[in-house]
Amino acid sequence: MTTARANWSYPTTIWFGAGRMRDLADACAEAGMSRPLIVADPFLSGQPVMEEALGQLQRRGLKPAVFDRLQGNPTSQNLDDGIAAFRSGGHDGVIAIGGGSALDVGKTVAFMVAQKRPVWDFEDIGDYWRRADEQGIAPIIAIPTTAGTGSEVGRATVITNEVTHEKKIIFHPKMMPRVVIADPELTIGLPPALTAGTGMDALAHNLEAYFSPTLHPMADAIAVEGTRLLRSHLVGAFRQGSDIEARANVMIAAMMGAVSFQKGLGAIHSLSHPIGAIYGSHHGLTNGVLMPYVLASNREAISDKARHLVRCIGLECDGAGEPRGFDALLHWVLQLRSELRIPHTLGELGVHRGDFARIADMAVRDPTAGTNPVPLTVESCIRILEAAYDGGRS
Repeated sequence: MTTARANWSYPTTIWFGAGRMRDLADACAEAGMSRPLIVADPFLSGQPVMEEALGQLQRRGLKPAVFDRLQGNPTSQNLDDGIAAFRSGGHDGVIAIGGGSALDVGKTVAFMVAQKRPVWDFEDIGDYWRRADEQGIAPIIAIPTTAGTGSEVGRATVITNEVTHEKKIIFHPKMMPRVVIADPELTIGLPPALTAGTGMDALAHNLEAYFSPTLHPMADAIAVEGTRLLRSHLVGAFRQGSDIEARANVMIAAMMGAVSFQKGLGAIHSLSHPIGAIYGSHHGLTNGVLMPYVLASNREAISDKARHLVRCIGLECDGAGEPRGFDALLHWVLQLRSELRIPHTLGELGVHRGDFARIADMAVRDPTAGTNPVPLTVESCIRILEAAYDGGRS
């Protein structure tokens, strides 16, 4: 069923299905682009997918160029270089293709070409986004080649401030792409380790959105189904990367996580952001390491909702036929991490205990901290970090 082709709007326009990359030129027409700047992960340059994209656009009379000077945790320098490339090439839109880094840089470039203020003035705090000049924000087409961040359907990006070594969430409604091309064929070559890391990112989005105390029943429903799809298909995509059915379902779940986290996120992300900024660790992998320890720290506040989630995603029941609630959820997360070969402790990521106070201080100031089910303090963050370092449960 999920290998079928379909066009959705929720609210982003999504062209989903195997082979939809061949519709790229039509998407450019839909978005009004004739001179697109392709912002791409560096490893895609010279790959067949990029050659096919450039050839398709050129045959239709478009004049594309490629910018790929970015890194795994994109920085303000990557952003500045992208803005310069857009302006010098006289481009009229952005095609962002790759993982979350390329999508975030591409979306932020399209937004910032219209701005005179620094990007940090548009951090996702209160109504900072209203500071933006909306005239001249370039249209965006987003094409994910991983299934994790869901940035393709989001209105926010994550950029690291090179001066402070802090990850900042940049937000504006017009950073939402005009068209998303969600082609699961593009994820077929993703190595198992990246499939695992990006998949854990998608799971973190769905779980944290669902457990956020913000009232948004529609987002809750999306997050529950996204979690169910990941339970059913993530291990399959990891073990058999050519399984297009598994790839398609994980890609859908990643988009669902990003749609649902308009509700908010929590301590998984607020701790992961500074760790990634300081150590350069993969975001999804870091989320996967932190996940059970944050869930355990939130246990008292999320147990009732966990019972409902466990029932909905089909986890086993106890002998009386009743869902085992939070314990079943935590057991599954630990088992999933083991199957995906996610490290069990922060020490395995190279995180140093001596940095815990700094990480905790950055975490409580992260925009995602405010919607954690339990209010975060520096002290509670340090307890989570200690548990994650020792491999125990807080």
